[in-house]
Amino acid sequence: MNDINQIKLDQLNQSIKQKPIVKDISFSVSSGQIVGLLGSNGSGKTTTFNLISGLSMPTSGNIYLNDQCITALPTYQRARLGITYLPQEPSIFQGLTVRENLLAVLELTPSSQAQHRQQLELLLEEFQITHIANHLGRVLSGGERRRVEIARSIAMNPTFILMDEPFAGIDPKTIEEIKGLLIQLKHRSIGIIITDHNVTETLAICDECHIIHSGKIIASGMADEIKQNKQARKHYLGEHFSNA
Repeated sequence: MNDINQIKLDQLNQSIKQKPIVKDISFSVSSGQIVGLLGSNGSGKTTTFNLISGLSMPTSGNIYLNDQCITALPTYQRARLGITYLPQEPSIFQGLTVRENLLAVLELTPSSQAQHRQQLELLLEEFQITHIANHLGRVLSGGERRRVEIARSIAMNPTFILMDEPFAGIDPKTIEEIKGLLIQLKHRSIGIIITDHNVTETLAICDECHIIHSGKIIASGMADEIKQNKQARKHYLGEHFSNA
């Protein structure tokens, strides 16, 4: 995964019953980059994220993975190309152990059984979940579940991960740990797109953020640029948002 890969959105539009929901959305994310999508409820942020993941299709515009147009591909076909979608809702098997959840994904890869076992142990260690390897999915805390979900997504060797609300429902200490894991993924040249209502934590982790308001991108840039952007403060952050 050392090659530079890129997801590019080119003038995406979506309308429902002739009402524009997103308008001319264009940006890109490359290998080893963390990009955030931020916006208020009803801003078009979630719709944009769903367009990237393949849960929705645009009315016009295109999405590219490198030179390949993937606009019409559903989520599962994008996953085969290395774009993994991690939803906010629990996505692990509740009746399986952590170990079994990881093996269920590893066994979809063309490695040998011995290699699957080796990869399993590496994932358990890397994501610090060895101590809960035999726990059922249904008894995991929010933070533990999120760790397992990220580990499962990595088992498929993705080039990009799309994360919907990765910081939701977990305590501040665990948020810091998850942020550390995302930095590890970045250093493995995995591109990450995040949408989350936790503005401070999202800005802290992202190389670049895009603020969406009324279906349009109104501000783009690094965290400090977003914090000082007049449109971002007016429509999303608030005038008293801390620049710290």
